[in-house]
Amino acid sequence: MLNSNNTNAEDLEIYQIIDANLDRAREGLRVLEDWARFGLGKEKYVERIKNFRQILGKNHLEVYKQSRNHIEDKCKGLTHQEQINRNTSGQIISSNSGRVQEALRVIEEFSRLHNYDLSKIASEIRYEIYTIEIELLSLSKCKKSEEILKENHLYVITDQKDNLLKIIEDILIAGVKIIQHRFKTGTDRDHLKEAIQIKNLCKRYNSLFIINDRLDIALASNADGIHLGQNDLDLKTARKLLGHSKIIGISANNEIDISNALKEGCNYIGIGPVFETKTKKNKKPIGIEKIKILTKNLNIPWFAIGGINSNNISYLKRNGFKKVALVSQLMNSENPKEDAIMILKELSHEN
Repeated sequence: MLNSNNTNAEDLEIYQIIDANLDRAREGLRVLEDWARFGLGKEKYVERIKNFRQILGKNHLEVYKQSRNHIEDKCKGLTHQEQINRNTSGQIISSNSGRVQEALRVIEEFSRLHNYDLSKIASEIRYEIYTIEIELLSLSKCKKSEEILKENHLYVITDQKDNLLKIIEDILIAGVKIIQHRFKTGTDRDHLKEAIQIKNLCKRYNSLFIINDRLDIALASNADGIHLGQNDLDLKTARKLLGHSKIIGISANNEIDISNALKEGCNYIGIGPVFETKTKKNKKPIGIEKIKILTKNLNIPWFAIGGINSNNISYLKRNGFKKVALVSQLMNSENPKEDAIMILKELSHEN
């Protein structure tokens, strides 16, 4: 046990440095812990971060605390302009992760000669925080995407058009917040170029950009997520490659596929076709009553798809369908902006 009564002035200064940085590290950890708990609802991260706080608290020796009585901190209360410029959860996570990392580095250095065990603990936790910071930021980004999925009722899927970028920008201006891009003919080089252009448009209008099927292009274009069919890459592998910052949607039209999608952690489900559709000529419509049964207990966003247009949206709404996915209605429209505005109004209108 260290004893402040048998130490010289330099030792007391070191103890005060360790004391201040133990407080600083634990305060920063508490901010991260509370975000993991209340912001994300991620028990695994709450437990990990809480454990770090407890370990540091256990090693916050009385001799460190007593050092406050021997030397006055003349810089107490100093702040920086950047502290009041943090206005997003991501900035708060990053700044407090940095605070913890810096404090632990100071503890690691100054406790090495006096308390090697604490130095080693500080080093181990510091490296853990580098990973936790990235994971919390990823989960926070995904949470924002999930909120868009939850709050918006119109999901637009692209089709191959000469003026596709103009159509997409028109419907984004109208207020559409979710775009899924499907690739048809062309080279991968062309597909990636087009995906990046659409991604930039969606970013400008604070909308989600989702790639159909092509995980490689989703990664290369920094899309917000990917949509997978039952014959595409499996969800677990896609999640492993994409990480937790991206959303993953699944097409499903039976109980088994929906159950599997939920177990594997998909963010939303596309269910259909509701009606006959030219885009999926080989698929038989499953109908409204079947979809009602399939979605009865779904607790994640789901979108009805297949043959949906402005003429049958009100019918779907009367049957409890709140979210729909459209392709031809807007892609083939002479005035996609006006059509999108009308459909959005129809979907937001309470029956």
